[in-house]
Amino acid sequence: MLNLAVIANTIAIVLGSAMGILSGKGITARFRNVLFQALGLLTLGLGIKMFFDYKSALIVLASLAAGGLIGEALKIEDRLARLADRLGPGEGANFARGFVVAVVLFVPGPMTVIGSLRAGLAGNGELLFVKSLMDGISAIMLAAAYGKGVLLSAVGVYLAEGLLVTFASSLAFLQEPRYLGDFSAVGGLMLLAIGIRMLELREIKAGNYLPALLIVPILSHFFGA
Repeated sequence: MLNLAVIANTIAIVLGSAMGILSGKGITARFRNVLFQALGLLTLGLGIKMFFDYKSALIVLASLAAGGLIGEALKIEDRLARLADRLGPGEGANFARGFVVAVVLFVPGPMTVIGSLRAGLAGNGELLFVKSLMDGISAIMLAAAYGKGVLLSAVGVYLAEGLLVTFASSLAFLQEPRYLGDFSAVGGLMLLAIGIRMLELREIKAGNYLPALLIVPILSHFFGA
């Protein structure tokens, strides 16, 4: 868990969030709305790009459907929101929403998986250092729009990447194209859901689809090409 690249990624999110929180205090509601729209459009673009890495659309669909049903049954997003409320009492709805949006944006992506596995297997943290820069910049914008909830997402990133690094020897197979492509596509569709919500087109509980990230490598193993 005490991997330098993972720690750097965590610190980048903390520093970016702190900068965003400080700069966001002087932003009026009108300009904050522009920030939301810019972030929403960027998230849509990233989601579309990631989706086209898919190997099997059927596996992606089955993973999302099964993961979404499990997440809805367990009320994962509601539980994440309640956790955020307990950790930031009195902060308002934006605190919980910022936490959920940031977790979905920073965690389920190929850079997280490949970067963490490389750091754990070969001690090569280069990809995670690049991700740290990207996450830090994104955290500035997210925190300026949503506030302190984005800061809390650093804990989720540290735990996810730290666990991947720790168990890298057992999870090395996830780097293979047959697994990574559909995993990336599922993460991309989750980002699309976040983008749609940020643009206020429809309220989609993207956090409920997190179990899909665990289901997709299983389906890829048994049914992938």
